[in-house]
Amino acid sequence: MKKIENSKLFQNPKKMEWIFIILYLIPGTPKDLFTYLGGLVPINPWKFIAIATFMRFPSVISSTMAGENLAMGDWKMSLLVYGITFAIVGLIIFMMQKLDKSKLTKEALDSIKNGEI
Repeated sequence: MKKIENSKLFQNPKKMEWIFIILYLIPGTPKDLFTYLGGLVPINPWKFIAIATFMRFPSVISSTMAGENLAMGDWKMSLLVYGITFAIVGLIIFMMQKLDKSKLTKEALDSIKNGEI
């Protein structure tokens, strides 16, 4: 356990958040298991709750729609559903990065230190 806790990955909460976001987006993964593991990782509890809540929706919806289309024999539509889902999620992730307050604060402090204001 100490080896895991001391690993570089475990010490970086941002990377752990992104790993969980990606894992929640993969269709067919055991999302309840990830929720149980959330208490063991160094992520802010509120951020983890938001990730566990909102990042499972795209996977559940796309899996349901793709499964229905596959059952009907329309595999092209299934691929389209997954493509659209990943594009929407990519847009959400991009927006989250742009609105990251700690990143904005760091950039503002760096610009003040460098005398750019």
